[in-house]
Amino acid sequence: MLNVINESVLSLIGNTPLVSLTRVIPELPFRLYAKLEGFNPGGSMKDRPATLILKQGLETGTINRETVIIESSSGNMGIGMAQACCYYGLRFICVVDAKTTLQNIRLLKAYGAEVDMVDVPDEVTGEFLQARINRVKELQDSIENSYWPNQYSNECNPLAHHQTMHEIVAALGDIDYLFCATSTCGTLRGCAEYARRHKLKTKIVAVDALGSVLFGGKSAKRLIPGHGAAIIPPLFQADLAHGHIHVSDLDSIVGCRRLANREAILSGGSSGAVMMAVEHLKDDIPADAVCVVILADRGERYLDTIFSDLWVKKHFGDVSDLWSVPLESQACVMATY
Repeated sequence: MLNVINESVLSLIGNTPLVSLTRVIPELPFRLYAKLEGFNPGGSMKDRPATLILKQGLETGTINRETVIIESSSGNMGIGMAQACCYYGLRFICVVDAKTTLQNIRLLKAYGAEVDMVDVPDEVTGEFLQARINRVKELQDSIENSYWPNQYSNECNPLAHHQTMHEIVAALGDIDYLFCATSTCGTLRGCAEYARRHKLKTKIVAVDALGSVLFGGKSAKRLIPGHGAAIIPPLFQADLAHGHIHVSDLDSIVGCRRLANREAILSGGSSGAVMMAVEHLKDDIPADAVCVVILADRGERYLDTIFSDLWVKKHFGDVSDLWSVPLESQACVMATY
């Protein structure tokens, strides 16, 4: 096979690998595959919408080479946007909050992004997300020729993930189940729209965080960034998924550790959540089914949290025995299909 020379690093986005998972959940009666979005050059599935938003903006004239891009992000979208802005030569300001990890801040700066830190939650909602959005709007008002991509409502976000679903179907055909974590709901909506448009039989399971408000839950403290939401984003639609399941922070950590220990896949927090969703629903899935989980990013960004024994012990106590034995979670609530 001849080596292919790509025109740029951004041309490497997409066509991420699918791998069979045979060890993480022992003796599964159905086939389970993982879509490894961490293989995107910026390290996560957010490379897809970040690049599409900027590419479309440049093509339509919504932005130009002098436009200042301003986005709110606690991690992956900011890094994906920083990568794309770096390539296109655009000034980028990423509004982050006090929960953003030092590693993510360093990655943003390595791509040349300017980091604007929000230290205090919004006075009305008590949420950092709303405070970040408020700060984005302040910066927009003060900076001429600035543009807010607004990942929470930009239609390019789900549109980018039509391709994600297309890649899965091209490799495996009309799959039975897709497990997808939620946050901005761009991935969930894009995969759901593609499935509907092509009349697929796929049942989409939305994996939400315990403490997220997306599916009617009560807002509560969450430790895993990029999973769940404190406010309902405009991209959300109640009928996007056939069912949903709430997964706790501890479950997410257990899922990540099991993926690392059993499959040698180092992935991020929402990836652990989707794996535990499969664990909890496995007895309801037919034996001949084909299932896919989307693993959103790589685990290197979580070495100081999810993969730190000290951090885990600080927040949850000594739970290391859960990496190797089934977890009977008391904090898992599933909707009716």
